[in-house]
Amino acid sequence: MTVQAPENSSRRGRRSPTMGGMPVNDMPWWRWRSNVRSALHMLSDPAFQRDVWLTGAEGYGDVTDAVYRLVEDTWLDHWSAEKYVGTIFRDSQEAALVDTAVLRVLRIVHQVGPDAPVTAYVEHPAWPEAVRAARDAHIRLAAGDGEDPDSPPSSLDVLRILTRSA
Repeated sequence: MTVQAPENSSRRGRRSPTMGGMPVNDMPWWRWRSNVRSALHMLSDPAFQRDVWLTGAEGYGDVTDAVYRLVEDTWLDHWSAEKYVGTIFRDSQEAALVDTAVLRVLRIVHQVGPDAPVTAYVEHPAWPEAVRAARDAHIRLAAGDGEDPDSPPSSLDVLRILTRSA
């Protein structure tokens, strides 16, 4: 299914149609936004982490996969999300919330290591703070896209389908 971008794709406040529940939104780099949103969604949901990551359920990756989606294309591990206001993020508030989440999550990754078991992350004393920061960012981005922040995270297969090039 091909969805045409709005004529003025940089105009704020205009919502685009959804595809599989995720908006093909008005942000020029919406695929990167989708990956960041997916990562923040998983990092912000303790019930998801308990029921999926800690049980080893397939289809969603693990903490390391989520962190990779968060920073892989954006380089948010090297510079501020503010750099992407207008392309990935709608405004400075979204960017600031994402920066906070990235810093808190990466601090833990650096302490326990990128290949640590899921339990090393979720039992880390700073994990609840990282989850809260990811939740704040996730809620703001989901609201900006007109999505329900409390819907369950999409599987990685669904994310791949939604973000593949037409």
